[in-house]
Amino acid sequence: MNEIEDFSATKPNRTAWINTLHARVQRYRNLLLKRWWVLLITIPVAVGVEAWRLADAPPQFSSVGQMIVNIKLNTQQGSIGSLYSEELGNFLGTQAALMQGQAVLNRARARVTASNPELTRSSINVDVSILPKTTIFILRATGNEPQYTQKFLQACMEEYIGLKKEMATHTSDTTIAGMTEQIQRLEPELNRVDDQIISFLSTNDIALLEQSTGMNNFLAILYQRLADAQSEYDLLKSMTLDQSLLLEQQSQPAMLRSGATGTENAAAGANVLVNAGLDGQQAANSIGQQYLSTKQQILLLKADKERLGEYLKPKHPHVVALDETIDRFGRLLAIYRDQSVEQLEARKSALEQQIKNWQKQTIELGRQNLVLDRKRLVYERLKARGERVQMLYDQLLTSMQMLDVNKEISPESVTIYQPATEALPLSALLVRTLLLAVLVGLALGLAVLFLLDRLDDRVNSFTELQEFFDENVLGQIPNESNLADGGEVPLLYTKAAPTPFVESFRNLRSSLLYLGQAGQHPRTLLVTSSVPDDGKSFVAANLATSLAMSGSRVLLVDADLRKGGLHAGFGITAVKGLGQMLKEKLDWHTVVLPTKVPGLQLLPRGQVDKDSTEFFFAADMENFLTAAGKEFDYVIVDTPPVLAADDAVSLAPRMDGVLFVIRAEATSARVARASLDLLLQRKATVLGIVLNAVRPNAADYHYYGRYKDYHTS
Repeated sequence: MNEIEDFSATKPNRTAWINTLHARVQRYRNLLLKRWWVLLITIPVAVGVEAWRLADAPPQFSSVGQMIVNIKLNTQQGSIGSLYSEELGNFLGTQAALMQGQAVLNRARARVTASNPELTRSSINVDVSILPKTTIFILRATGNEPQYTQKFLQACMEEYIGLKKEMATHTSDTTIAGMTEQIQRLEPELNRVDDQIISFLSTNDIALLEQSTGMNNFLAILYQRLADAQSEYDLLKSMTLDQSLLLEQQSQPAMLRSGATGTENAAAGANVLVNAGLDGQQAANSIGQQYLSTKQQILLLKADKERLGEYLKPKHPHVVALDETIDRFGRLLAIYRDQSVEQLEARKSALEQQIKNWQKQTIELGRQNLVLDRKRLVYERLKARGERVQMLYDQLLTSMQMLDVNKEISPESVTIYQPATEALPLSALLVRTLLLAVLVGLALGLAVLFLLDRLDDRVNSFTELQEFFDENVLGQIPNESNLADGGEVPLLYTKAAPTPFVESFRNLRSSLLYLGQAGQHPRTLLVTSSVPDDGKSFVAANLATSLAMSGSRVLLVDADLRKGGLHAGFGITAVKGLGQMLKEKLDWHTVVLPTKVPGLQLLPRGQVDKDSTEFFFAADMENFLTAAGKEFDYVIVDTPPVLAADDAVSLAPRMDGVLFVIRAEATSARVARASLDLLLQRKATVLGIVLNAVRPNAADYHYYGRYKDYHTS
């Protein structure tokens, strides 16, 4: 179950990530198609600058040499070999940096000047690279003079080897000197430890020190016995005589605890009881057991007397004989009790004396063992110290011997594999440099495009719209401006057959119909945008047409009293409209005009008047909206942009909902967000956003344009 929940939670995240990636790719593709001329500027500029630089530069010559890492024999040099071990990647990088280091370059320059004074000294650039998956170094020297360049590169390789030898010799000498000094310091320390051990053994018995471990074991056993005796003594002190005798009886073998079992048939008569008592007395192996056996016999005899008393008189011979037997056993029981008490006290006294002796013995042995442990620890510490000093001394001697040998037999790790070749002119340098300039210009152009994109916050796709805004997206209208005559996007009623453009408005209509609960969908709608040219009038007209084509009674109101032109889109000539209705207090029925779409009527803006918008706050506007809302199924009001005039934010709180239009690749997200916040501050109900003029080939535009076969006539 948890795996299913994890999968269901991961799948939407993965889908959102893929959609975002597609939207980003599409955005950069559109940016490249729109501003391709940026690359045509940066690339020629970069190529021109590099060509101008090369034209003034002197001719260049290049010489190439190679060096390789030697294969060394494994001589099993122990730990000293690990002192010079280095990871191969770090080793190659270190050697490459050393080859082109300033020390090698200075030595090479001095060497060429000393051996070839006739050559003109010039500036040389040395570049070192490593052949992939090998230990071969490629050295390339570039300069103005061919002979000087070749000899300089050869001198660099030779001086590198000489510098490595000097460094190795200096390091070996320094290391040997340090080891020698350390050995000289260790010798007195080793002698001092030996003297301490000898002095310690002269005053202590080593055999006695080695026995301290056995004394520890004996002392542990003694402590255990002392604890057992103390526990037994405490138990005897807390128990009664009968309890102690019973405990002693349970701890003896079964044959000694058999007791006087012959008394089970005591009802046969007094003689039998007496004989049974005597037999029990003879079978007892200790006074304690005899005491318990006699006590048991008395209880049995009293039980028999009680049973005989039910039908015999007290003076009956059997009863009298039974009384005499009970009396005799009673006297015998008293004797056994006294003896048992004496034995118990004697045992307690013996245990107490034994405990005292063991306590005294443990204290004395513990004191002796503590002294021995301390001496043994001192002895072991001295031995360990001597062993450590001796081990370090031996390792230093071995390392010194190996270093002396390695100085003589160890070959150089990097040697010349191919000497410096003849310096040839760089004919391919021009082509390579120009190609590099093209890449630089391309990178610069892409960087400029990326910077422009970062500064551009216009919304290009549905995915970007969701990133910038939390409001619902009710629909996406494809861009079909190129399909209309004169550059004007046609209205729906002019479309002869279903197209993706028509289906997009049907989808917007369905979003409004199912936006609220059944029978409670918004009826008075205000359509606006943040700035002009976002297509809010176009969306309002086509949405009203789509609603009317579905059988609804729709009133389209052109409330843009400054630049409204809905009547021209429907081919209607209007003399009076909303402005005159509010100013002259006309009946709104007289200025409403029918359109070519059945069920759709238009209230045009009328003649332009700069004071007409002030009447939006009058009660006549409120009464008109109320009356029109009762007479029509939908009242759609087209207003000026939010940031262009205050009309939209003044009318919005009186409407059931607001549709906010954003034009793809044109509307700034920052400006649109400010407009929406202004509407929300006026307590307007923003139903959602309509994304207008979307590219049909956008990555996240999944509407009807991808299924063209369904729209063919």
